Amino acid sequence: MDDAPSGPDAAGDDLGQRLSTAVVLFHEAVGRRLGLRALDHRALTLIEREGPLAAGSLVELTGLTPGGVTGLLDRLGALGYITRETDPTDRRRVVVAVHPRARAALADAFGGLGRAMAGLMAGYDDAELAAITEYVTGTIDILHAETRRLSAEKPTGEEPAGEESVEEDPTEDELAEEDPAQEDSVEEEVGRGGAG
Repeated sequence: MDDAPSGPDAAGDDLGQRLSTAVVLFHEAVGRRLGLRALDHRALTLIEREGPLAAGSLVELTGLTPGGVTGLLDRLGALGYITRETDPTDRRRVVVAVHPRARAALADAFGGLGRAMAGLMAGYDDAELAAITEYVTGTIDILHAETRRLSAEKPTGEEPAGEESVEEDPTEDELAEEDPAQEDSVEEEVGRGGAG
């Protein structure tokens, strides 16, 4: 018996994969436009949405190691996309925020998408918009849950049968880390209460 989805399940799988791919490709293009790696762009977007953030909070949100976050923040800082400030509620802790210049660059990069989406949404009535909002919100919740699930699982490390071994791409942590010795600075901050 064939276990492949059919009917609405197959259509949902296909649409979900197409949407996911389109979103990833869009964010890759935004990252290139800003001169950032995809990982750095995603982190900058998180800081914009959730910030100001302590480095430890970014460790939790991204799943990167403290050293990976330190390298990432150093790159974003060197490009002038973030500022580091003393946390007004805990002077022992440093928080990062998006620099106003980066806000303008992000707004410029996302402006076309915002206008196009507003145009698309204008074609729906209130009831349809409510259904779309429910669907998109549910999709976001599912993506967050699946991201947590996949992040918690150990990689299988198994190669498909009959496939030759291919050198793997570096992990996001490996890409993020520029200097493993930098890990101490974030770990010290996390130890001082910088995790949240």
